[in-house]
Amino acid sequence: MVNRDRLVMDDGQCVEVEAVESDRQWVRPYRLYRFLTDLEDLLIGVEDNPTRLHLIRPLVRQLLNSSEWLHYNFLPPDTATGWSVLMLYNEPEFPITIQTVVWSPDRVSPIHNHGTWGVVAMLSGQEKNTFWRRSPTADHPDRIEWVGEELLTPGDILCLMPDAIHQVEAIGTEPTISFNLYGETDFQRRFEFDRDRHTAKNF
Repeated sequence: MVNRDRLVMDDGQCVEVEAVESDRQWVRPYRLYRFLTDLEDLLIGVEDNPTRLHLIRPLVRQLLNSSEWLHYNFLPPDTATGWSVLMLYNEPEFPITIQTVVWSPDRVSPIHNHGTWGVVAMLSGQEKNTFWRRSPTADHPDRIEWVGEELLTPGDILCLMPDAIHQVEAIGTEPTISFNLYGETDFQRRFEFDRDRHTAKNF
């Protein structure tokens, strides 16, 4: 399996970055609590989001390679919505959220950003991400335009800047499962976009 890493900038440009493995050798499994400690140390010492994401990616890959339970710790997709979210970690006063997210085949998410940096690591299935950027006009200040798309497969990691706008679609006949990590959300910057009505609303 070839691991591919990508970074989505605030303007919707998706660039491929080197897939870096952790250079640390662990005698014991790299458990979730160790990951969180390393993540906290990193976030305290680094404030630049692209640099943070560059340093977080190998930690995420090390965690997924060492913690097989994460690959099977998810909820079946809801029959009504076609998706599910299982919260693995969300502690008050600590700006980190960790989830596993499942999408049923052919389900499509709203167009949205996250209002924070994010890391999505594919565990199974295929997921098409479509990227957008703001393209305001005098009449439509929340207008967006299509930038591009990427197909994610197991082993791929997608990093998102806080204002990166994307849409997720599960491709194929099996549900997609991903490990999602997010920083502290600025809810005033988190939007769901309607490309046809040229509107955006907080969610």
